Amino acid sequence: MPFRILQISSTQNPAIQEIRRAVTGGHPTDDGLYVAEGPHLLEELLHSRWSIEKALFTPGAFADWEDRVRQIGIETILVPEKTFAYLSGTETAQGVMALARPRAWRWAELLEKRALVLALDGVQDPGNAGAAIRSAEAFGATGATLLRDSVRISNAKLIRAAAGSLFRLPVRDAIEPEELIREARLAGAHLYALAGDAGICLTDADLTIPSVLIGGSEGAGVSREVLDAATAVRIPTSGVESLNVAVACSIALFEASRQREAL
Repeated sequence: MPFRILQISSTQNPAIQEIRRAVTGGHPTDDGLYVAEGPHLLEELLHSRWSIEKALFTPGAFADWEDRVRQIGIETILVPEKTFAYLSGTETAQGVMALARPRAWRWAELLEKRALVLALDGVQDPGNAGAAIRSAEAFGATGATLLRDSVRISNAKLIRAAAGSLFRLPVRDAIEPEELIREARLAGAHLYALAGDAGICLTDADLTIPSVLIGGSEGAGVSREVLDAATAVRIPTSGVESLNVAVACSIALFEASRQREAL
């Protein structure tokens, strides 16, 4: 695509309004693009298999990126600082925003070989979901999936919380529970549901086999449909009734990594 620069100043411009709706609503733009804000996420996107289709900068921030976006050929929109602040989903805007198209991952890519997949069931907090996805990459998961009632990966807060992991790890969202169960069984993967104080101890679960680790919302936990198809697993705690879902998933992923490294 030939490089070009557009300059937009009005917050009432249709393109600005569309991006604003995507940021505040946690959904893609009308063209299916996801909003990633900040220089760190733009840098991560440049090294990922997502496709950056547009970038927005304040004039001051653009000076540091001009040579690279010209070389790559990313359509660039320059906006004043006040307009960027209107778009920003953060308290302190950094003057850099990318509009990117996510890679469409196949189940076979998540469940390949000795699969280790994180599944989030009813997790609506984008910070928790993003942190859990980051842990999934850190501890060697082959993929992650967010079930129907969870936050979408287009949510800008989730994208920030995942800190780049979302651009590298195979992830699918808006998945029906029965689809996850069916695909896991077809791939020969065992489902383990983190279930508070119920089930077997995490360290007694065999996580060396192809596995799907399922975390649920702190209020309702893993849904009954998924729980009935899985082995319930508990993480022993002292003095607290439950763990934050991102913390619980991180502990389970670490245990899976520990068991697999011991082979």
